[in-house]
Amino acid sequence: MIEFALITSLSTLAAGVVLALALRRLPTVRLQLVGLALLAVGLPLAAVILGGLVMFHMHEDVKVLAVAAASASTALAAALLTGSRIAHRIRGLESAAEQLSSGALEVRAPTNPPRELAHLAETFNTMAANLEELFDARRQLVAWASHDLRTPVASIQAMLEAMQDGLASTEEYLPALRQQTRTLAMLVDDLFELARIDAGALKLELQDAQVPVLVSACVSGLEAEARARQVRLESHLEDALPEVRCAPEHVQRVLFNLLTNALRYTPSDGSVVVRAQRRASELEVSVEDSGVGLTGEAQQRMFERFWRGDAARTRAGGGAGLGLAIAQGFIEAQGGRIWAENRAEGGARFAFTLPIARRPAAVV
Repeated sequence: MIEFALITSLSTLAAGVVLALALRRLPTVRLQLVGLALLAVGLPLAAVILGGLVMFHMHEDVKVLAVAAASASTALAAALLTGSRIAHRIRGLESAAEQLSSGALEVRAPTNPPRELAHLAETFNTMAANLEELFDARRQLVAWASHDLRTPVASIQAMLEAMQDGLASTEEYLPALRQQTRTLAMLVDDLFELARIDAGALKLELQDAQVPVLVSACVSGLEAEARARQVRLESHLEDALPEVRCAPEHVQRVLFNLLTNALRYTPSDGSVVVRAQRRASELEVSVEDSGVGLTGEAQQRMFERFWRGDAARTRAGGGAGLGLAIAQGFIEAQGGRIWAENRAEGGARFAFTLPIARRPAAVV
């Protein structure tokens, strides 16, 4: 009789272990916990039924207790196995979070099942990747800004020392000092604008405006520079364009920046054209030039701050490489989008969109 009880207990224990291992293959924590609950209830219930049959036929209470103890032990073992696996996965996530908080931005959590923990690990890894990219961008920004600030500061310092030592007169260096001071002021303003954009603190006062008026103001302001560079500057706008909802001053800054870049990189006898046309619920404004165009990398990275990878569009033409990044921030803050591409006819095309005003334009 003791042998029968021992065999029954071991068989129940083996069945419980096998079922507990099978629970680990279930894809979600919820299913694993449901299976564990069924196992914890089913095995003792089966043991009680089996023990009742044994007691009824053999009148042995000890055997009933042995079978019940075996089934309870099996349920406990299954719970420990399942709980240990889930706890191990959670400890992996906890360890990754601790490493990330201590500054190890390259750490990633394992993405093994069950599904809920795998999804949590994937979300954690995405957050870690974004943080790593953000800190890398911040380090690059500090390095590039320091470089661009150092050049005019060093130039100003050298000119001041020359004047102090009597090697040059004030009148000789005054225009250059003004230019370098203006360069510093523009760079500081650009960095301030970028900081506001990154912090989400850029507040724009939107109003209904007419794009032809904004385009005309920018084109008129750059006509003299276009003539000096022997570049044709024109505007081709669709008739009866609707009003747009925007911040007019910021749109003009974006358009002025795009036109300045286009003039700078367009050879003599070339052309720069501003176009505007309606696109569904948006108005598309584009600046097209007949220059050398953009490389594939430039099209992807043109709006990154300080990026100067395109040999045809380097900082030799002026600027710190922040204008397009700021332009992107301005346009997106107004509910639009901006992009760069090559023209089929040759040259580059920069375009941005603005939302059309809800109310119709007033009839003049």
